[in-house]
Amino acid sequence: MTTAFVLGGGGLLGAHEVGMLQALAEAGIRPDLIVGTSIGAINGALVAADPPGAAVRLRQMWEGDELRLAFSERLWGRAVRLLRSGTHLHSLERLSRLLASVLPGEDFADLKLPFQCVAASIENATARWFASGPVVPAVMASCAVPGLLPPVEIGGQHYFDGGLVDSIPVGRAVALGASTVYVLQVGRIESPLSVPTRPWQVGLVAFEIARRHRFHEDMSSLPGDVTVHVLPTGGDRLQPGLAQFRYRDKAGVGQSIERAHIASASYLTALARLAGF
Repeated sequence: MTTAFVLGGGGLLGAHEVGMLQALAEAGIRPDLIVGTSIGAINGALVAADPPGAAVRLRQMWEGDELRLAFSERLWGRAVRLLRSGTHLHSLERLSRLLASVLPGEDFADLKLPFQCVAASIENATARWFASGPVVPAVMASCAVPGLLPPVEIGGQHYFDGGLVDSIPVGRAVALGASTVYVLQVGRIESPLSVPTRPWQVGLVAFEIARRHRFHEDMSSLPGDVTVHVLPTGGDRLQPGLAQFRYRDKAGVGQSIERAHIASASYLTALARLAGF
């Protein structure tokens, strides 16, 4: 049996995945394979680098200043970068340095578990999966949110956030041989969509329809011998609008981690009880 952890995208909401990882560790569930997208690629790379210690290290990062400092430029600095680039608010440099500092080496081969992450190829308009070579550029490509971060160039090709092509890559984990999949998601699939009433909501709703459709298509086409567990976030249903994308607002990070931890721990305890009958 091959167990995979699939870590989805979702920006600041990726804090939920930290609580889920803590619950999985406490339940003694260990992955053989890690697949990640966007913020899930960052979280997933740390799991692949140090499976036993990842939940603790990630909680320190999320509740501390490391991730905040990666996006700590003042408003004026962001405005200048947007004017100069015409495309993005932030540089990748600080986030790249942070990731390099917590990984055991530069290459995918230095990780303790097999790890793959996905990015969206601009030139080819397709998903590009990374599983070898330098790991930091691949993860940066996977989390290069359009408008916030610049596209990442790798091998002469340019890449945007992997959430554009596969936000919760269950299908990839199954294609790689996983028979048991634990989905660490950020809560959006638990929240009903509303008809947009503002211009900026139109794009958000359209993106959500596309990402949820891909996830449900993957789930409906699973082989009969594959078991998928979608871990709960335990949080309130997300409100429509831009509030859920306030990537610099860390006020609710600790609460998100703890809610996901409690909800996922309860879910896993119930699974264990059922397996015992």
